[in-house]
Amino acid sequence: MKLIIKNGRVLDPAGRRDGIEDIYVRDGLFSAPFEADGETVVVEAAGLLVAPGLVDMHVHLREPGYEYKETIATGTAAAARGGFTGVACMPNTEPVTDNRTVVEYIGKKALEEGAVRVYPVGAITRGSRGKELAELADMREAGAAAFSDDGQPVMDAGLMRRAMQYCKMLGAAIISHCEDKDIAGGGVMHEGYYSTVLGLKGIPAAAEEVMVGRDIILAAETGCPLHIAHVSTAGSVALVREAKKRGVPVTAEVAPHHFTLSDLAVAEYDTNTKVNPPLRGESDVQAVREGLADGTIDVIATDHAPHSFDEKNVEFDLAPFGLVGLETAVGLVWTELVQKGVLTPLQAVEKLSRNPAGILGVSGGTMAVGAPADITVIDPRLEETVDPAGFAGKSKNMPFAGRRLQGLPALTVVAGEIKYRRS
Repeated sequence: MKLIIKNGRVLDPAGRRDGIEDIYVRDGLFSAPFEADGETVVVEAAGLLVAPGLVDMHVHLREPGYEYKETIATGTAAAARGGFTGVACMPNTEPVTDNRTVVEYIGKKALEEGAVRVYPVGAITRGSRGKELAELADMREAGAAAFSDDGQPVMDAGLMRRAMQYCKMLGAAIISHCEDKDIAGGGVMHEGYYSTVLGLKGIPAAAEEVMVGRDIILAAETGCPLHIAHVSTAGSVALVREAKKRGVPVTAEVAPHHFTLSDLAVAEYDTNTKVNPPLRGESDVQAVREGLADGTIDVIATDHAPHSFDEKNVEFDLAPFGLVGLETAVGLVWTELVQKGVLTPLQAVEKLSRNPAGILGVSGGTMAVGAPADITVIDPRLEETVDPAGFAGKSKNMPFAGRRLQGLPALTVVAGEIKYRRS
């Protein structure tokens, strides 16, 4: 297939390009200019932003085991509609992605049914139980892009140290779910004013920060690339900032709900606001935004966590943690960060494409000639009111319904093929 995207504003962080250009694609790769013929698809992009394909490095596709929540087919369809050309899927499946067989199953299923690229993340420990290391080298050879027990912390510091030593040798990053279960103590929201008023057990900020500090120390000792998942507190931002100044190989991500919502959003007991880590205080939200602006936080990732209606339609204490985010992420980034001057368009694209691709060590994040032609086109003027009924994903658990967003994906291209086009 041949494709030309004409007259768009090209945002390519890897090449430091930000200007009006035409983009050429031939045989799934970015190409030098060529003349259009009868087989060429030409897309007029005047007034639109043309970026390297966005990569979400923190997604729960739920397959195998929880297909009633999401599947690889529906999750990647949601990703394409949300402007993402690649997703890294976390290992809390059933069975847990802790061996070669499951990694290969996800890879094969993604090739057969996926709308976008899928990068399996292997579990650090067997069954994500935190007791013994999983088959890290075997999974890496089978295609695991990184390793994480996301959803569960590795409470044993000695075990995490050994995992980092192995991953350093394997050239793979550890994606750390930073939560001290003993401090969290079974809490269901942020510990603060609103947890007291609502009568809900709180999760202190220290539950996250203690583990962030521990894993930074271990990364400094082992030299293993450490990626801190879903940063939510001011203290965590400060710890990552200080570690980077010392040259520790640490990166960090934030989810859109953590730079958009505070614990005030829980006031109506809406279980769609129940996430882990929880929505924090307003000062934490501001600190996270500052961390994005100054480069402390490298990545914006959704932590897309689908649950069925029945699972969320219970008392707040009993509901599972998590919300879906693939189909609202770009609009929230543009509305809350770019339009408000927290990030420039080029910086936003870098945190959504080049940086996650680089941390995972996968293709993407560049529009250089010869690179795989994964492209996201964004219409900065396009507005819509969020309506979960129109989502491509199977689950609808999210707190942004009715919110007006601007700056939305208009076209998603994977390996030169159009996977989504907003009508």
